[in-house]
Amino acid sequence: MAGDDRIVRVIGAVNIGSFRISAMVAGVTESGELTVLGSGHRAAQGIKRGYVTDMAAATYAVRDAVERAEKLANTHVEGVWIGCSGAGLSSSITPVEIEIGGRRIEEEDIEQLLLSAREALEPDGRMVLHAQPGLYFLDGADGIANPRGLHAERLGVDIHVMRAEGAPMRNLKEVVQNAHLEVEGVVASPLAAGHACLTAEERDLGVALVEFGAQVTNVSVHGGGNLLGLTAIGRGSADMTDTIASAFGIRRFQAERLKCVHGSAIASPTDHRERIPVNGPGEEQQGPQPRGADEQGRISRSDLISTVTGELDALASDIGRAMEKMGFSGNNARQVVLTGGGAELAGLADYMQAALGRPVRIGRPPALKGLAEAHAVPGFAPLAGLVLYAHDDPIDIRTIGPAHQLSHRPASFTTALRVWRAMKEYF
Repeated sequence: MAGDDRIVRVIGAVNIGSFRISAMVAGVTESGELTVLGSGHRAAQGIKRGYVTDMAAATYAVRDAVERAEKLANTHVEGVWIGCSGAGLSSSITPVEIEIGGRRIEEEDIEQLLLSAREALEPDGRMVLHAQPGLYFLDGADGIANPRGLHAERLGVDIHVMRAEGAPMRNLKEVVQNAHLEVEGVVASPLAAGHACLTAEERDLGVALVEFGAQVTNVSVHGGGNLLGLTAIGRGSADMTDTIASAFGIRRFQAERLKCVHGSAIASPTDHRERIPVNGPGEEQQGPQPRGADEQGRISRSDLISTVTGELDALASDIGRAMEKMGFSGNNARQVVLTGGGAELAGLADYMQAALGRPVRIGRPPALKGLAEAHAVPGFAPLAGLVLYAHDDPIDIRTIGPAHQLSHRPASFTTALRVWRAMKEYF
């Protein structure tokens, strides 16, 4: 039975966010099935807007999160894949061409093209996280999955390159290494989240993914099976919490609870009649009376929602501008997916659908075997995506050698970037 298969490979993953640091240990069975063995998380320390600000604190948080996952998994991991949302992430598509001279394209020509693409990589002072090949183009034709056997004057391929600032990325790696873990690979959080909550059809046809984090909101555009563009916005759900705390003169933890328990992106006619307590059950009044509160320390729910939507108005404007700048606009920009911890706010999909003028859904992790219910929520989509990415192990041109065979390429890349050139016309 598949359920009794022996675990032949263990995958460790750590997503380093500004609000929480989460870890997951997964196993791959003999039949290739992926199952979650354990997952854990803790509050982030030493991380601000995706950058390491305190090495010792961040190291402790990573080690603690991994140990929680290891305890549930009843196993130990030596290395982990890292997910990051800061460090100056950028994404680009680089076309590379070689001369063929009108003859038939052979396997060696394709290998030479990919080797040429590897040599053409220009870090520009930044660290290359990955460089993945998409579909091929030759002479007047593009969107070609396998050019072998065709005649052409020139053969080319589009390479998706993800870069990050070198020093901040080295800090992230050192945090993990100081926690006595090897770094198996680094994956940008938007790329991991896309693996977790976008369908293959969405990534092929074109979709905008908005990862609503605590201090960073990443807006990425996907098409042809790959990530085509990325913009990081330096604000997130934690900024909404701070605005609530300032508006009512309360503590951050009180503002966070109000946002999560009573907050909503959509107002209702009865909100002005509802009074909600600032303090939780059994808590005594701390500090001065909340601004606008009654004698029982309760505030109007309509005031809370007004504060929430005020922050969302500014964020939605930033998201709209980012999508338009990346060419995701017009009649063909039809689908938006929201994920990340901030996407758990009640009514957010309806609000963003009205603000952005296109259909919006909430992206959650897939139903992985063994995934805890508490971690099957948008806030853990990047973590689940890290494990899926490691399991798929997509090809990277930096690891290609003369013995590379295209027949070994994962099936998902046979459709990579097919609509990239179409998007330049449509968007």
